[in-house]
Amino acid sequence: MKTWIRANKGFLMFLLLFGIFRTAVADWNPIPSGSMRPNLLEGDVVFVNRLAFNLKVPLTNIVLGHLGEPKRGDIVTFFSPLDETRLIKRVIALPGDTVEMRDEKMIINGHAASYAVLGTAPEPMGHGSIVALRLSEKTGAEQHRIQVLPEVNANRNFGPVTVPQDHYLMLGDNRDNSGDYRHFGFVPRELLIGRAERILVSADIKGNWMPRAERFGMALQ
Repeated sequence: MKTWIRANKGFLMFLLLFGIFRTAVADWNPIPSGSMRPNLLEGDVVFVNRLAFNLKVPLTNIVLGHLGEPKRGDIVTFFSPLDETRLIKRVIALPGDTVEMRDEKMIINGHAASYAVLGTAPEPMGHGSIVALRLSEKTGAEQHRIQVLPEVNANRNFGPVTVPQDHYLMLGDNRDNSGDYRHFGFVPRELLIGRAERILVSADIKGNWMPRAERFGMALQ
């Protein structure tokens, strides 16, 4: 074993440094589900900036310092407060915000978001599909696309609630098909991994597995 280690110490050092880089500086995150449709699709692989918010001890959630503040509308990766599953959702509300959802519509600090219909699209469901209604959701200066599934029995109301200090409220863009705040509650800052910034590569894993070249390098909104 010692001989093998000596013969491969360069490769082992590379693996060690690569592991530290991936757990402390930058990472990638495959998208396994449709909870962030229409902005992220199953088979997308996104680049995650791990230095966007926190400097952590590698391989831990021990925060050494704050490097930046999450903004409303950021797409972030984090560990679930329930079971530490790695998730990706959108920051909807910041510490101190008062938030409620009424019939799918967001109200933040007393200001209702505005919505515009963008169209419809098929949403895979079981062995078939249903119709998804795609909308533009605007809260203040922040605007992004979401989709809702009118045919699904979903939790479309909550709050009002106030986000605690050093916590965040996360929702999926696929509002009626997402395990998010309505499932696991607020996310503490130390469980944030990083900000997802763009799609690295993408393949149609639900279909023919062909690359979706038009999504390569796409910035997230």
